[in-house]
Amino acid sequence: MLTDGKGIPLGIDVDGANRHDVKLAQPTIESIPIKRPKPRKYHRQNLCLDAGYVGDDILELVNEFGFTAHVRPRGEEAAEIKRKAGRKARRWVVERTHSWMNRFRRILIRWEKKPDTYIAMLHLALGIITWRATGLLK
Repeated sequence: MLTDGKGIPLGIDVDGANRHDVKLAQPTIESIPIKRPKPRKYHRQNLCLDAGYVGDDILELVNEFGFTAHVRPRGEEAAEIKRKAGRKARRWVVERTHSWMNRFRRILIRWEKKPDTYIAMLHLALGIITWRATGLLK
């Protein structure tokens, strides 16, 4: 799943649990349904990744799509936050969105056998998450 800076889901791709996330990076970025603004030097588009995305192939992919990659080794971000108390972690947005998705029982435990049905449920859950994140639902 790909989110914006506020945790609103932008792109999603589904595959088996035994497939590594790096293999899903390109289809996930390509699944963004909205048109992205062109990246510029003074207005960078950042992509925060965890340590599993280290490698030349993923950096080439990120550069191809015009993102600036932020890949932190395990524990480095937590150590920096301890040193600088006022600084927030960048990955918390993704983790928070995953937590919001886990509130939907049908997503947390996959009951659907057909991938199309599961993807439809994901889109419904992510639509509700987006609606809630806009602040229109109180």
